[in-house]
Amino acid sequence: MLVKTVTKAVIPAAGLGTRFLPITKSMPKEMIPVVHKPVIHYVVEEAYLSGIKDILIITGKGKRAIEDYFDLDKNASGNEMIHSLDEILGRINIYYTRQKGVRGLGDAIGHAGAFAGGDPFAVLLGDTITIPPCTMALGSIYEKHGKSVIAVEKVPRDMIQNYGIVATSDDTRKDAFVIDDLIEKPVPEHAPSDLAILGSYLLTPEIFDCLREVTPDRKGEIQLTDALRILARKETVLGHVFNGRRLDIGNKIDWLKANIELALADPELGPHVEEFIRRLCP
Repeated sequence: MLVKTVTKAVIPAAGLGTRFLPITKSMPKEMIPVVHKPVIHYVVEEAYLSGIKDILIITGKGKRAIEDYFDLDKNASGNEMIHSLDEILGRINIYYTRQKGVRGLGDAIGHAGAFAGGDPFAVLLGDTITIPPCTMALGSIYEKHGKSVIAVEKVPRDMIQNYGIVATSDDTRKDAFVIDDLIEKPVPEHAPSDLAILGSYLLTPEIFDCLREVTPDRKGEIQLTDALRILARKETVLGHVFNGRRLDIGNKIDWLKANIELALADPELGPHVEEFIRRLCP
């Protein structure tokens, strides 16, 4: 089988960001800054560093600022970070489509069928930063095996009910293991493992047929996990334990932690932030 190089990515960015109210009353949550840049800037950088050439961003009501942000900026040539972003924008294509209402992550991905056009594609959540780029590892695994790959991470037992959890009888110490099933937010005592879905995916186009088979949940939403369960019954779906850092910008406390962590690592700001923390916590 001829395996295609992965050059397309989908970034769902249509969520309402209710956990960040009132900030998100007028600002998309994906535009909330983390140190120097909005979080979606990091996500687009990750896609670019992973070899992606074409990106589809799924937006929704009140998300116009995302499109404006990724315009080339001819008036800020003196800013090093904007110059770096403009260099990336000169090497990739970004497209946009709108999710018509809050109908779940699966529904958002379903809007990417024409964009994918029969090709494999990466999915990166618009409010998650991975260090090093998780998408790069998933692309390498896909090009080796030609199968969908889902990134997972080990989570504490008391956090399991907050995630989709994978079941496997395979050796998870391998670079890629076979996923037998996926369960959305199980209670810890019934969870098949402590391997939580990270939010980074490399998917074959067969996912679109599976999405069409999914029954909406009680909220009327189409869950991507349900479609992945169907896909895992039809063909091999692989898992990859990501051992890097995932920074979830989906809630305020994790956003604050991400700002502190990345600020401390920043050559310009790090020494000042460290000194300030030492004064706060002598």
